Amino acid sequence: MSEDISAVEAAPSRGRRKVREGIVASNAMEKTAVVEVVERVRHPRYAKTVQRTKRLYAHDEANDVRVGDRVRLVETRPLSKLKRWRVEQVLERAR
Repeated sequence: MSEDISAVEAAPSRGRRKVREGIVASNAMEKTAVVEVVERVRHPRYAKTVQRTKRLYAHDEANDVRVGDRVRLVETRPLSKLKRWRVEQVLERAR
C-alpha cells in the first residue's frame, strides 16, 4: 500500500513544459511566428555575462501576433519540421 502512495507523489514532478519569453521577429508565415529569445549566461572562463539569442518557431493559432510583441511560449509536441513551441500569451503589444 505504501509503495502506491510514493509512486503517486513522484508523478507531478514529471512532464513539466518549458516556458520562454521573447520578442516576435517575424510573422510572415501562416499561423507561425518566429520569436527571438535572449538568454544571458556567464562565460565559463572570463565570468562575463554573454547574451545568446535563439530563434524559435512558434504556433500562433489565432494569427494575431505582430512583429515586436513580447510573447510567452510553451513547449509542445512537434507540429512541423521546425515548430516545437506554441504562443501561450501576448505579454506586451508592440508600439
